[in-house]
Amino acid sequence: MLEKARSVALAGHVHPDGDALGCVTALALYLHRELGKEVTCMFPDAAPENLSFTLNPSLKYLWGETCAADLVILMDCNAFSRTEALSEALGASSAPKVLIDHHLNPDSQSFNLVFSTPEISSASELTFWILKAMGWDIKDREIGEALLTGMTTDTNNFANSVFPTTFTMASELIAAGIDRDAILRKIYQSYRENRVRLMGYMQNEGLVILPEGAAYMILTKEIQHRFGIKEGETEGLVNVPLTIKNVRISLLLKEAEEGDHFRVSLRSKKGTSAQQCAMNFFNGGGHENAAGGKLFPGKDLGGESLEEYVKKALLSVLQ
Repeated sequence: MLEKARSVALAGHVHPDGDALGCVTALALYLHRELGKEVTCMFPDAAPENLSFTLNPSLKYLWGETCAADLVILMDCNAFSRTEALSEALGASSAPKVLIDHHLNPDSQSFNLVFSTPEISSASELTFWILKAMGWDIKDREIGEALLTGMTTDTNNFANSVFPTTFTMASELIAAGIDRDAILRKIYQSYRENRVRLMGYMQNEGLVILPEGAAYMILTKEIQHRFGIKEGETEGLVNVPLTIKNVRISLLLKEAEEGDHFRVSLRSKKGTSAQQCAMNFFNGGGHENAAGGKLFPGKDLGGESLEEYVKKALLSVLQ
């Protein structure tokens, strides 16, 4: 497919995270520098400010629009529907299509070639092994930095979804000269003061802990505006309640700026399924201990209050 393609379009999911940005950037750099392809990176919306360092100035990025290409590669999502505004154009393209993803239930029939491996830390790790199989020798540090960044963010710095191959990948990249300390500073030590103050407020005023072993926080638009929060600055907040000994599952509801819905993040400890909770109650899915989705109060609550619905959802996976 690559031999026949002069131009390649790489696409990632809506609200791109470090993994989506990292794997798309890494593969785009490889295709451009090693194979001489004309590449374009496409996302439904802009990268969060705190992850803008993952964008490479030598590449072309499109936000909320698509372009024609000889080959389309979708990364870090299991279907074109996860690209929302880009979905129709990408699916209708006559170009061959490739999927590189680590989520469950890939829409395999929409692609000519599928790399789908749920038992792996991230799409960035999967891309690492694909590039290695294609002969990449880790000499290009910018590719390595993008991949290590994506893996680090998706595992919450080796806190979840870690496999033996994950450590092998990290070891090989570090041995090749990739500066992991510099990456960690960019990811975890470059936030604005606003985020720190919001994190403290939510833990003090917004955290609800259920005696059965669950915790949740509801981040309304009013609170986001009060603290001047930008996209990406609530990353990691959902993990905090899991530091409490008896909490087995944590949920964060973040009210969307546009549209009548909440974005849902779920994290859980081993033995409790965040994935099932997301699938059954929040129009979503993901991994066993890290999942997400959306909640539409107008159609999902069925007469219950938001708090009642959230409690029911969390308790359903604790029984």
